[in-house]
Amino acid sequence: MNNIIFAGKHFLTYNVSRHQHDTWELIYCTGETGKLVFADFSLSYAEGDIVVIPPHTPHENTSDHGFTNVHLNISDATFNYRSPMLIRDDGNQSLLHLFSDAYYLFRGDPKNRAALLSAYGDLIVRMLVAYGESHPKSRVAESIEQDIRQNYANVNYELDQVLHTMPYCYDYLCKVFRREMGVTPHKYLMNLRLQAAADALCSGYNNGNITEIAHMCGFHNPLYLSRLFKKKYGVSPREYYCQQMKDENLTSTDSDSQKITVPE
Repeated sequence: MNNIIFAGKHFLTYNVSRHQHDTWELIYCTGETGKLVFADFSLSYAEGDIVVIPPHTPHENTSDHGFTNVHLNISDATFNYRSPMLIRDDGNQSLLHLFSDAYYLFRGDPKNRAALLSAYGDLIVRMLVAYGESHPKSRVAESIEQDIRQNYANVNYELDQVLHTMPYCYDYLCKVFRREMGVTPHKYLMNLRLQAAADALCSGYNNGNITEIAHMCGFHNPLYLSRLFKKKYGVSPREYYCQQMKDENLTSTDSDSQKITVPE
């Protein structure tokens, strides 16, 4: 369990093309900043951040200014994450020392490295799990998230206005939120509104009246909702509604059946 099967370094690098691994990949950013791009979201990272990527997760690593890192591949890792996770190292750079040691062990004498790498892998995984559980969202990100969740259904809600009234730089707020949540505040707001619209259509709310559902979910313009909805779900709201009702009719005689929703 938690065996390090590969350790490598990226010196100043601007792009690592889209790829995936059969094992867990742990990336410690040792310099500059960058962005890991996944199927439907991205994680921006900076020096001192570790990104934990589950097996079989396609991703691309890119940076405008170049990044440096130490990366490990671990088999049979005991993480309980289902999606990529960003974790911050502590002030003593404890994880950086472990990643660096693991790298030099992997490149060293093969006779002695197996047992040591297993011990390092176990310690690194345990520390990342502990850090992930003990480092909740910052007050800044939590405050923004709470405000969005409380107001996303309000068609008159102005997120930019809220951000500008907070006692921090607008760009800083957006950067912190994206770093911790994986998306910008505006994307988070839009995802909530689209999910609410999908839920309303799935429940058959008001016979799938798009205009009413749009207003109920924070959209001034139903056409704007339709355009964003189709981009996210691959079908128009009307098509989505009809499919849900069709599935409901087909399964209504089975008390144990569940509705099938279009995956995000």
